Amino acid sequence: MTRPTVSPFLEPGLHTKARSLAILQLSRDNLLPIYLQEASGEHDGYAEGAVVNTRYGSFPHSTMLNVSWGSQIRASKVDTGSRGRKRKRGLKDDAEENQPETADNNETEATGVKQAVADDSGFIHVLPPTPELWTQSLPHRTQVVYTPDYSYILHRIRARPGSTIIEAGAGSGSFTHASVRAVYNGYPSSAEDRKGKVFSFEYHEERYHKMTKELTDHKLDGLVHLTHRDVYNGGFLIDGKSPEADAIFLDLPKPWEALPHLSRRKPQTRAKEGEDSAAEWVSPLNPKRAVHICTFSPCIEQVTRTVSAMRRLGWVDIDMVEIANRKLHTIRDRVGLHYQTDRGVNVSPHDVEEALERLAEIEERVREQAARPRGAGEDGAEDADTVMKNGEEAAKDKTSAEQPPFQTPWVDGRLITKGEPEIKTHTSYLVFAVLPREWTEEDEAAAFAKYPCGKEKAVVGSIDKQTRKKERREQLQKIGDRKARRKERAEKIAEAVE
Repeated sequence: MTRPTVSPFLEPGLHTKARSLAILQLSRDNLLPIYLQEASGEHDGYAEGAVVNTRYGSFPHSTMLNVSWGSQIRASKVDTGSRGRKRKRGLKDDAEENQPETADNNETEATGVKQAVADDSGFIHVLPPTPELWTQSLPHRTQVVYTPDYSYILHRIRARPGSTIIEAGAGSGSFTHASVRAVYNGYPSSAEDRKGKVFSFEYHEERYHKMTKELTDHKLDGLVHLTHRDVYNGGFLIDGKSPEADAIFLDLPKPWEALPHLSRRKPQTRAKEGEDSAAEWVSPLNPKRAVHICTFSPCIEQVTRTVSAMRRLGWVDIDMVEIANRKLHTIRDRVGLHYQTDRGVNVSPHDVEEALERLAEIEERVREQAARPRGAGEDGAEDADTVMKNGEEAAKDKTSAEQPPFQTPWVDGRLITKGEPEIKTHTSYLVFAVLPREWTEEDEAAAFAKYPCGKEKAVVGSIDKQTRKKERREQLQKIGDRKARRKERAEKIAEAVE
């Protein structure tokens, strides 16, 4: 069996590749996902091939291919005005317009693609796709599960390489990409080879088709089994077989209606008219391990009904958590009166001495103005605002003349951290629970054979008090003998030295 192409979310490699996903970082919180294309000719009116237009400039795909991840890509000079000319004008007029450009035409005919010329309008960074970056840049079809939530969820449901996860409510695919990375331990070599996998279920047909296309484009279709189904009625079996899930994540409006399907035995609540009660119940859970579950609900009423259903179905260790994420930004706080022309600084005295010096300078300037002859004004004197303004300008000139030598901005100033003024998140309640594995008579017999009881040679509490005292005296006697031997050796060494 040939090894399938590994997803760039799992092994992106060292350089960008054609026909692969890349994340363009326009600014700190502005990300753009694109599929890089090889330049094979004119594309949408651009002689440079496919081009990405942003507020920071135009970036042909050819400048972003075969470069290291994280590289800075400079903008290029492209003829953005030529887009759609052939749609608005005839081919003859278009040929006449392009006829004088013989150099560019020859270059395009010779190579098939016009060489991109760097511009000074701006730059971007090209980043490898990760679940965290995909969560920030994906097209929102539903409310997504953000990184602070799914990182904690995957930790609590014990997702690890080789695990099998059931996800109900794929939505935009944020949790799907994060969970498949958490359980990835290789691609299966055969149908019997059990590897980490995610079984995802989506009820909405349009979202299901879009999600299927995304998984195929991201080369994750071999690790994610996506099913279009209403899990409230259809359950979680795959072609009548159990996925043997170790962990479960339910992002559903009514998770309590899906919980009866996640049982080790057929619940009585699922018995309906016309249903064959003698049919064999197949559980979607792993029979050899305890199963951890998490439900994602925005309302506390949903939590109440979910917890009640969990208690009826035998789930234990039920816990509810709310995640409130707040980012902390680390910056250099530059405070001082000598930063007169710098941006992003606090132009105020950085200590009491600097404030007193500035006040003394202003007062001195006021006294000098008051001692001067009266001017030609209405009352023969300058107003107070003019005096203060002149004093501040003179002090500014003095501080600029005494400004210390230039220092690099990443070293100058005090290093501080500031939190976000408001928490940018959505209300969500996470309910966690554990369903223990069933302990059968066969399991008890196997455990007894491996760890036999009643044949132990030394077990705490199996001897009486007198025997324990005797053992203690023997132990102390051995300690005393060792001390006596050490003392004897020390005496012999002292005699030899003398």
